[in-house]
Amino acid sequence: MLSEVNFLAAFLVGLLGGVHCVGMCGGIVGALSFGLPESTRQRPLAQLPYLVAYNGGRILSYTVAGAAMGGISALAMHLLDVRQAQLVLQLFAGAFLILMGLYLAGWWLGLARVEGLGARLWRHIEPLGRRLLPVSSAGHAFALGLIWGWLPCGLVYSVLIWSLSAGSAAQGAWLMLGFGLGTLPNLLLMGVVAARMSQWLRKPWVRRLAGAAVIVFGVVMIGRSLWQFA
Repeated sequence: MLSEVNFLAAFLVGLLGGVHCVGMCGGIVGALSFGLPESTRQRPLAQLPYLVAYNGGRILSYTVAGAAMGGISALAMHLLDVRQAQLVLQLFAGAFLILMGLYLAGWWLGLARVEGLGARLWRHIEPLGRRLLPVSSAGHAFALGLIWGWLPCGLVYSVLIWSLSAGSAAQGAWLMLGFGLGTLPNLLLMGVVAARMSQWLRKPWVRRLAGAAVIVFGVVMIGRSLWQFA
């Protein structure tokens, strides 16, 4: 039950944070499309394999990072008392869900500050991505997605910090996979469809409703944890 709630909440965070994702990664997707042969650029469906490959690589990077963070939490559980570690991790997850909900609803933007955490690492990775441009094949696009999946992004890093509470590498990967899939509609569906979806996601009531839903997930998780370990 807990893993399903985490997956759904992470998916909502990715989906409702889609406007932010377009701002961060939309230029990269545009550069990818612009570098394709002219005959491919003129046919939107012909670009689809490249976009799928790019986003597949990006989401794989998210999933691997989530597995690493979940593995760290699993190690902590082995080093500490398991029952106490589970309680701390679940309370941490619930609290972070509440912060995520506040962020999505636009009531508190403090999570965006974690973006600077990966700036130093990105300075070493970013040149590798530039070498792959222009993209000449779906394999190229996949490799580019693997690299750009590490782009400094407050939303991604916030979910990564949340995945520290997963308790295992598999659960951490599952959580980040849910987030990555949530980001797909805004980055995979280009043109009119993406524009309309972004316009809908910008509506204050939509963001507040989604934020409130994620906050409820967090409160329920904290309540269940305290009840279970009482």
